[in-house]
Formats: sequence, structure tokens, C-alpha cells
Amino acid sequence: MKTTTLLSTSLLLSLAVLPGVGWGQAQPPAASPTPAPAVQPPAEPAAPMLPALAWEPPPLQPFSATYQAFYKGKEAGDASMQVTHTGGSQWRVDMQVVGRRGFASVLGLNIEQSTVFEERSGTYAPLSQSTVRKGLFLGKKAVGTYNWQAGTAQWTGDVKKERAQPIPLQPGDQSALLLNLAIMRDARPGAAMHYRYVDMGKVRQHDYQAAPQTENVEVGDLSYNALRVYRTNGGNNETILWIANGVPTPVRILQREDGEDRVDLRLIEYQGV
Repeated sequence: MKTTTLLSTSLLLSLAVLPGVGWGQAQPPAASPTPAPAVQPPAEPAAPMLPALAWEPPPLQPFSATYQAFYKGKEAGDASMQVTHTGGSQWRVDMQVVGRRGFASVLGLNIEQSTVFEERSGTYAPLSQSTVRKGLFLGKKAVGTYNWQAGTAQWTGDVKKERAQPIPLQPGDQSALLLNLAIMRDARPGAAMHYRYVDMGKVRQHDYQAAPQTENVEVGDLSYNALRVYRTNGGNNETILWIANGVPTPVRILQREDGEDRVDLRLIEYQGV
């Protein structure tokens, strides 16, 4: 197992070409004949831009990652994400968010979420999902089962009555946590992605668009050449992810409401094989 502290992954190269602009000037008529203007060498063509690196989606692999968590622009705690290979075609993805500062710390906010899933010829099929919320005034747990043989998903525990009813499944349905892994798998510069979200007794359509090219993204003191992926049908609730070549998890996940930052997770370290 190797621990990697993320370093800057992009270098900014600036090339300038200054064309020659000087010409000889004609002399007054009484003087000796004006020599022909010095022939200026043709301006050198601008150096070609270096070709962009081919985009390579990361393979599904075990890793654990640590994020700084910000709420409304202020540091509020930390988050961790872990992917584990549990044997055969089965995997598990876990995420935990812990409030350590401000109001979140006073409440002792602690949210844990996990999804067990199968990798099926490059697609991810959720099998079970659980969400646990802990805190001063919180203590809720819900568990969901994706029964692909019966073609339904259903949640039990602390869920509203209308969300405890069976939901018909469709091929490609994803849990909340699997959306992150699916985007990491599917994103390409300029690509459009469409997912059906089935989680906690709810069904929603999630559509995402990747930017046409990578951009320089600052995350704390680090800089990444990352691809921005954003949700296109979230209305006033925006979700933006930045993913970088060679990193198996988003380097930043930002949720905005009404044009203002709400939850902002910034990757500071990951551990992988």
C-alpha cells in the first residue's frame, strides 16, 4: 500500500514571439543614394502548442481519500472516501463526513454512507446501500436493497412512508456514491453523461456535461490540470466536480445553491495500491 500526497500536476508554459519591426529610413535627396532597406528575416512562426495529454479514465481500483470539507466558504470538518474490493466482482464504496468546526462541530455532525456494488462488464450495479446520520439531535439510519432479480429497490429504517415503497429498477441505475465512480469512468472532454439516481427511496435524473478541455484548478496550495464536470439539470442546485488524470477520485466536489457555495470538498491526500 502506497500513500501519495498530491503534488501539482500541471505546468504553465508561456511562449512569446516578438516579430521584427525595424526598417531603414530614406535619406534626404542631397545625400548619397539611400541604400536599400536591410532585408529583415521573416518572423519565425509561433512555436506549436504541446499536444494535450490523452485523457485516460482511472480503472476501478481500491483507494482511500481524505478531503477538507468547507461549508459556505468556511472550513467545517473533513470527509473520507474509500473503495474496497470485497472479492470476485463485488466492491464497496464508503464515505464519511465529520463536522469538526463551527455549528457542525457543536452538533457533532457525522454522516456515513456506503454502497455495495458489482462490476459488470464495465458497468456498476448497486446491491445495497446504507446511510447513517449521527449527532446531538440526530440518530437516523436507512438501508436499501437493490434486488435485480425482482427488478426493484426498497428502503427500510428511518425513511418516510412514501419512500419505503418498492421502486422499479432500470439497467444503469446508480446510488449517490456510485455516481462519483461512474463519472470518473465515463468523463471525457466534451462528453455528456446521463444517469438515473435511485437512492433513499427517491428517483431522479442526473445529467452532466464535461468541459471541452482541462483547466488549471487551485485546491489549497496545490494546482491541478483537471477536467470540470457539471450537472446540467439541477436547477438552482449546482454540482461541479473536477477530475484529474491519474487520480482515482475527484480532486474537488462543489455543491452550490442559488449561486452560492454550500458544500465544498477538496482532496488533500489519497492512498492506493
